[in-house]
Parts: sequence; structure tokens; C-alpha cells
Amino acid sequence: MPKVMLVDDDRTTATLLETLLSLDGFDVVLAARSGEVLESARRERPDAFLIDYHLSGGMNGAEIIRQLRAEPAFQRAPIIMTSGMNVEDAALRAGANLFLIKPFDPTQLPNLLNQLLSAV
Repeated sequence: MPKVMLVDDDRTTATLLETLLSLDGFDVVLAARSGEVLESARRERPDAFLIDYHLSGGMNGAEIIRQLRAEPAFQRAPIIMTSGMNVEDAALRAGANLFLIKPFDPTQLPNLLNQLLSAV
């Protein structure tokens, strides 16, 4: 079962996505604050990431992606960034594989993650 780290400080969104992904066979690890992502990722070793752009804790999603890409263990890990604003250029420049603008259809996520994971 692939492990996905979900990074979102909106509790409602995180709970919805965690439930959806769990029902589709993913092991989901949550991180709500930007400052805990790297340490949690090193400990949990997720196979993929779903990261919101706007987060509490000082860093935005693009900065987190740059930190993750600097880690040898996560250089090739699939990363999807989400945001209510069109920050696709920033997401892709930081190293995201895919950008989804909110609101998006959350039922797309399992297929998108599986496609990205199969390409690694």
C-alpha cells in the first residue's frame, strides 16, 4: 500500500482527502504545519506527497518542495501541489510533478497518484 504524506493546515480538507485516499488503499500520513514536514518525511518515508501551497508555520508549499527535492530519498518522489490560487509556475519550478487548482475533483487523486507512482 503506497504511503502518501498529505500536507494541509485546513482540517476539513485534510480529513476529506485522508478518508478518500485511505478508502482507495493509500496509507496517509498528515502534516499540518510546514515546519514539521521534512522531519516527518524522513521518519515516515512516504512514497508520494500532496502539498497545499498556503500553510501555517512560516514556509509555503513551494519552499517545502525545494527542501524535499534536496533530500536524496525524495528527489524522485511524486509531488502534487494544490492551491486556490494559480501558482502553477511556482509549483513546477520548485519541483512538483503536477499542480491542481482548488476546487478540484478529489476523486481524481487516487488515479493521479497511481499514475505518478507507476512512472517512478
